[in-house]
Amino acid sequence: MVKETKYYDLLEVPPNASEADLKKAYRKKALRLHPDKGGDPDKFKEVTHAYEILSDPEKRDIYDHRGEAGLSEQGGMGGMDPQDLFSQLFGGGGGGFFGGGGGRAAGPRKTKDLVHRVNVSLEDLYRGKTTKLALTRNVICSKCKGKGGKDGAVRTCPTCNGRGIKITMRQMGPMIQQIQSACDECHGSGEIINLKDRCTQCKGKKVMPEKKLLEVHIDKGMKSGQTVTFRGESDQSPTAEPGDVVIVIEEKPHERFKRHENDLLTEVEIDLLTALAGGQFAIRHLDDRALLVQLEPGEVVRHGESKVIRGQGMPSLRHHEPGDLYVKISVRFPDAIDPDAIPLLESALPPRNPLPAFDKNIQLEEVHLEEPDTRHMQEDRMDEDTEEPRVQCANQ
Repeated sequence: MVKETKYYDLLEVPPNASEADLKKAYRKKALRLHPDKGGDPDKFKEVTHAYEILSDPEKRDIYDHRGEAGLSEQGGMGGMDPQDLFSQLFGGGGGGFFGGGGGRAAGPRKTKDLVHRVNVSLEDLYRGKTTKLALTRNVICSKCKGKGGKDGAVRTCPTCNGRGIKITMRQMGPMIQQIQSACDECHGSGEIINLKDRCTQCKGKKVMPEKKLLEVHIDKGMKSGQTVTFRGESDQSPTAEPGDVVIVIEEKPHERFKRHENDLLTEVEIDLLTALAGGQFAIRHLDDRALLVQLEPGEVVRHGESKVIRGQGMPSLRHHEPGDLYVKISVRFPDAIDPDAIPLLESALPPRNPLPAFDKNIQLEEVHLEEPDTRHMQEDRMDEDTEEPRVQCANQ
């Protein structure tokens, strides 16, 4: 019987999970929590430690029967660096994860990427645009060169031995809970600088805030979710390479067009005369153009019919080849017609459909159509929606 389930809960698997299930669960969570992708470093360490224990049959057996306390007694609480374990699963060196290498072998660690979302109009995605983005990032202090103070002033924190975290054990009945938190002495930095020896410019933080102006080039045909990346423009750190600034494109809704991949869809209303006898209507495009659409005389356009204009959609991202423009046409009928003009309509339009033939015993009665009382219709519909269900009692 399993004594504790904390490690299983971290990986979101049941205690009877197979080795394959454990590996699959760890890969999924580690990818999401990895610091290089903006994840939580502490959570990443916890999940990696849990997998390290459960993937070792001997350690897993001790944990299942005696919990973390049993591992401590057996000296099994320590382990390899989380980054090294991650590298073993995802591969190190070139061609791995996160843009070339999945761990220490890929090079020094990076600071978190700065992600900004930019709302872009459909017009700008059609024509392309260059916009400026102002952001604030941390850069290495120019006065202390990232040391935080005078030469030799920086010391390893004796409380946490430079790890930046402390681990406390809490007794909860028959179980012992391990709690990890930031070191109170060094506030999680792993280093201590005496107040008098700190840099007067950065106050011992080693970095200073700086405003940065980036020119973001939005190419023709870009879509929502696509990104523009500025390599190495994220926060600087004395112990890590700067990460990237990632601009995420978000397409604004448009009042006249809808987009589907590289095609555009729009709706146009025309009058009945144009629908029956031909004519022109105009579509204002996304650039400085208006498309004049010619309907030939004798070409009847039906209400709700869709047509296509080839080559007037969105440009493709790479080659800027345009998609198509789909036009859904609605026909606007007149409210009334002059009775004197009806003979002209009868001569131009196909004849009316004849009435069906009825048997002699069918009595014919003339009636007239009127406008319905929409208020009463809405009230009746509300009554139907709120009607209580009927319950039929069974005979005893």
